[in-house]
Amino acid sequence: MGQVRRKNWFTAMGVLFIVVASIAIIRDLLIWGPEFTSDFFTSSDITSEKISVAMFGIAGFLIILGLRGENYEE
Repeated sequence: MGQVRRKNWFTAMGVLFIVVASIAIIRDLLIWGPEFTSDFFTSSDITSEKISVAMFGIAGFLIILGLRGENYEE
């Protein structure tokens, strides 16, 4: 018939990581403001903002991994 692309969980998990990381950063911006949030990014401590940046990286990797999935003949 034609080529069919199977659903994969990598892309879904990547989108989920992006949503969770965005919620954390927006929450901190609303609570602390932009100047304190930028201080959290540049401090030497491990903060939720730095973890959110790592989550964006993991999300990008998962989305790329999901998009290079194989097509199957049906």
